[in-house]
Amino acid sequence: MIENHLINSIYRATEGEGVFLGRPQIFVRYQGCAVGCINCDSKDTWTFDKDMNVSITEILERVYTEGRNGLIKNVSITGGDPLHPSHVPHVLELVKALKDRHYFVNIEAAGTRVVDEIFELVDYISFDFKTPSTGVKTPLKNIQKMNKDYEGRFQVKAVVADKTDFDAVLDAYKTLAVLEDTLEFPWVLTPCFNNEEKFPMQRFINVLSWNEENGGFFRVIGQQHKWIFGPDEKQV
Repeated sequence: MIENHLINSIYRATEGEGVFLGRPQIFVRYQGCAVGCINCDSKDTWTFDKDMNVSITEILERVYTEGRNGLIKNVSITGGDPLHPSHVPHVLELVKALKDRHYFVNIEAAGTRVVDEIFELVDYISFDFKTPSTGVKTPLKNIQKMNKDYEGRFQVKAVVADKTDFDAVLDAYKTLAVLEDTLEFPWVLTPCFNNEEKFPMQRFINVLSWNEENGGFFRVIGQQHKWIFGPDEKQV
């Protein structure tokens, strides 16, 4: 067993975005992220706070109890950035333990790196494409590798704040369509819903319209948990 994990929180919630929208699951949120998205809604997870040490035994116990004593068998590993190099040994330990206990494991990936040793073990990868509003860039070679090596086991998610963001996603999709034989994975657009913001109805309408006008290559899926609980509520 390796040293303790840096954990921000472990909680049960219904998935609010992406292809698993509406599915109850347990979230294991790692503490520590160096990606630095400008519009991140979880900046409290950025610092690598050594006071947030949690043992693998406690993590598994909390996953079990939060999951209605084992009834809910879906786990999403998120952050922070669970794929930061300092987290990788810990996440590997956790994924192996969860799979031994027959959980379905999804990992939230920032899109900045492909970590084969983890991706080969999990059931599904939610892989970000960072748009200009985030201030971060996703190398297209990363999505190419996902498309080649993890067929049927991943989605690409992009947060869209404006037309510049949408155009960047569309350009990336069209570039990849030329480079790759097939692009059959789900590519999800999430209209941005910022902290302390009222429901962005017009932004949502705009993203729906832009998608339709340009061929409808994407699935537009909003952040259901923010509609219900507001954009600032945590652990929902």
